[in-house]
Amino acid sequence: MSDSRRYLDAASAAPLHPVARQALLAALEDGWADPGRLYGAGRRARLLLDAARESTAECLGARPDEVSFTANGTQALHAAALGTLAAGRGTTFVHTAVEHSALLHVAEAYAGPTVSVGVDPLGRVDVEAFVAAARNSAAAAVQAANHEVGTTQPVDAIAEALPGVPLIVDATQTLGHADLPAGWSVLAGDAHTWGGPSGVGVLAIRTGTRWRSPYPADDREAGRTPGTPNVAAIVAAAASLRAACAAQATEAARLSALIDRVRTTVATTVPDVEVLGDPVGRLPHIVTFSCLYVDGEALLTALDKRGFAVSSGSSCTSSTLQPSHVLVAMGALTSGNVRVSLHHATTEADVDDFLSVLPGVVAEVRDELGAAGL
Repeated sequence: MSDSRRYLDAASAAPLHPVARQALLAALEDGWADPGRLYGAGRRARLLLDAARESTAECLGARPDEVSFTANGTQALHAAALGTLAAGRGTTFVHTAVEHSALLHVAEAYAGPTVSVGVDPLGRVDVEAFVAAARNSAAAAVQAANHEVGTTQPVDAIAEALPGVPLIVDATQTLGHADLPAGWSVLAGDAHTWGGPSGVGVLAIRTGTRWRSPYPADDREAGRTPGTPNVAAIVAAAASLRAACAAQATEAARLSALIDRVRTTVATTVPDVEVLGDPVGRLPHIVTFSCLYVDGEALLTALDKRGFAVSSGSSCTSSTLQPSHVLVAMGALTSGNVRVSLHHATTEADVDDFLSVLPGVVAEVRDELGAAGL
């Protein structure tokens, strides 16, 4: 079985969608030139870029002139937050405690006051608590759904209760997998989470939203993102997003059923395990569980030896070897946690194979750590 079939870490980077591969190869032939030039090759590149923007905007429920492309999802999140704060009428930046590390790093660097609003044990923020904190803020950030445990957030309810406050929404794990909330002011996405190529982020800013570029002046992408855009990669990203959105309902049902199987089977076959996140109000393709008496790195290494790629620790800061800030905020077990995230090429057999191997691997790691008898 190929690595791609046993690859269960799509939330980090999904395998390239076949549509993206085809579009990328075609665009490399016609979209290699600078789209800002007026000669023939430049105009062809510009036509491809404009078509990709229109296609992406349609999937987002936005206008084409509201959509810009960045180098990745992290840059999109940075630009979303920094630009909104730069143009804000207030001074305070409010965010949930479980936002992606890219937004938390913005909060750390921000010169003004910040407020982190906690979440419940399922990973969901309370609407009243968030609204109370954000009512007079310069900007507020709440993700569409959590990148580690999949729990969806009440974005629309928060937006309705905060008229006039710019709402920054991280949709990096939602785009192409589930319906977007309608209440966003500024939205960020990342192509490699829906099967597009790495190196393409999406920044969408609703008309009328106060936003000012945090970068030196540049005439690219309506002045929102500096530098020449990677037209071929953007075309591939747009094509794969359109394909993902077209198949979203069918794929969501298929992957959600597989995730339900993981949630149920892990809880009944692995002793001392906690399955995390909301079992119902969640993304269809992500589940995280934590195993007591197990080192996460050792568990991932043992699974990798058997051909399964999953993630552990904080999915956005795993290289730091620090406990997941998401799980800490939820009050959940932070040791031995595993995130399984599925994609368009994941099969029922892949999930069954993983579930058949997992109990033995956990027992083996516990035995090696001397924890089997605890």
